[in-house]
Amino acid sequence: MDNIVLEYRDPLLGVILIVGLIFIISFITYSYGIYKERNARKDYRKLSLRFELGKLKEEDYVHLYKTYNLPFDSILLLASTFLHKGDYNKAISVYLTLLEHVNDRVKKEELLELLGTTYFKGGFLQRSKEIFLRILKFSPHNENALKYLLLINEKLKDFKKAKEITSSLEELNCDVSIDKIYLDSLVIINDSVLSFEKRTSLLYEIFKENRIIERVFVSFLIQYNKTFFWEHIKEFDCKKCIDIMWYLNFEDVNFEKVMENQFLTELFNAKGYLNNLLHSEDFDLDILILINKHEHKIKASLDFEFICSSCKHSHPVFDTRCPHCHSILTFDVKHRLTKSFFTMNQSLQ
Repeated sequence: MDNIVLEYRDPLLGVILIVGLIFIISFITYSYGIYKERNARKDYRKLSLRFELGKLKEEDYVHLYKTYNLPFDSILLLASTFLHKGDYNKAISVYLTLLEHVNDRVKKEELLELLGTTYFKGGFLQRSKEIFLRILKFSPHNENALKYLLLINEKLKDFKKAKEITSSLEELNCDVSIDKIYLDSLVIINDSVLSFEKRTSLLYEIFKENRIIERVFVSFLIQYNKTFFWEHIKEFDCKKCIDIMWYLNFEDVNFEKVMENQFLTELFNAKGYLNNLLHSEDFDLDILILINKHEHKIKASLDFEFICSSCKHSHPVFDTRCPHCHSILTFDVKHRLTKSFFTMNQSLQ
């Protein structure tokens, strides 16, 4: 009997007890893990449903990040859906909430960049400027932050400050040659101390070396120095400024100079300011010339669209910077026939 019954001091009993204890603990841990996983899946399904319905709250994104260890990039991708919907305020709230819980420097910098660009897209320029300045305090070589600061200062019409930023970008081997020429032109145009004649002279010197500012220069001349414009009309490619020419008032046109330019002669015949041509090499202008000669005139005009040569996006109005890719002076103007909504002598200036 003594050989059959194990005494409590027997080493084998200790081994059996340890094995049993390990089994019980493992079973409890496994069961709790399954229970926790089921609850987590149930909770995750609820969050997924709320995401599909667009009802996720700011704290839900933090919950996904901290509880489910969802990759940070995936969290940002989810938050970016608000940007695509144009709900900038919601996107900003999510980024601000995440910033309170993210400690990693790289992730924090990425979040701040997204927050700054969202403020920029939403039109909160001053807040966007503050965010990018904050980024530069701990990451002075952040190229993206510098580029957005340049854009923000330009929109705030602080052209001198924008010009200073180009120097920092040059140190990072960024090509900002066009930006510098463009900003130099804006500094001159917006210098109220200089007379219009002096501004014209300075811009003309830039134009002779860099024809990329042609449209900016022409727009300035049409508004402030038409005499200079018509005296130097042969130096400009008027086809690139066809919309500006089209919307000129009758009294602003120097017809003596126009008669020396074939394209302008065709354009103003199509407009109805002249009546000395039968045809034009341009199809749309040719149709308008024929319409003007018809007894029962049909109300027709030209409509314009502007296509960025960099990103190929089309825009209904001209801008010196493409709103999509922020390239400078990359818009090509295209024209087409349309029903006229304007009177003959109406100008958009």
